[in-house]
Amino acid sequence: MIENKYVLITGGTSGIGYELARVFAENGYNLVLVARTEDDLNIVANEFQGLYGIRVMTIAKDLFQPFSAFELYDEVKAKGITIDILVNDAGQGVYGRFIETDIHQQLDIIQLNISSLTVLTYLFLKEMVARNDGKILQLASIVSEIPSPLQAVYGATKQYILSFTEALINEVKDTNVTLTALQPGATDTDFFNKAGAQNSKLVTDQKLADPREVALDGYNALMKGDDKVVSGFKNKVQSVLSNILPDTVLAENMRKQSEEDK
Repeated sequence: MIENKYVLITGGTSGIGYELARVFAENGYNLVLVARTEDDLNIVANEFQGLYGIRVMTIAKDLFQPFSAFELYDEVKAKGITIDILVNDAGQGVYGRFIETDIHQQLDIIQLNISSLTVLTYLFLKEMVARNDGKILQLASIVSEIPSPLQAVYGATKQYILSFTEALINEVKDTNVTLTALQPGATDTDFFNKAGAQNSKLVTDQKLADPREVALDGYNALMKGDDKVVSGFKNKVQSVLSNILPDTVLAENMRKQSEEDK
């Protein structure tokens, strides 16, 4: 029964994570929402419980910290909850030429986008395989297929997520557990402000995707057990071109798209 199932969503109070939480709530799933700020968690929890009559548990956790993913898992276990679906949404980027950015901030991005995601995937996937049931949605990106000048570390973390997910799909292919990579493009969230890229042509020169539509694409693909889904027509075209054009050409095109609008 769906009403007894729990979905854990990191970064579930804003952007694509919030919209994913809303889609799951609309479909009767209970939620475990994870974010850094308790006030934001309480606002979203009260909203979804009031609108959809589901149970929402909140855990304030800073996944930039090295041991926080392990602590999150322990807190979930202490509550006696079985996580039926894991959504690794939390992620950030840093904009600018790599050598001009703060290396400690870049290392934090690697911790959040790669290390914490890997730990949570490991711990919950192990449980899912043991009971032969479960789903995981990983937030990759269209840049997981394209070199990303001016977002070099962020793009590389997303390449890791896609490759990591595709490898695990093969490892669990003989089970009832599925993993899906969601690959959106530039989306209308607070991502660019947090990354310091609000003046990038990616923001100023194009229509940003609706996070609700991205979330629906991810949810539908997850429910069907698809390996991955590229959200948005333009991004689907970019995905095709990434398999045709040389990386040098792809990188130059992405550089031009990412430069600041003068």
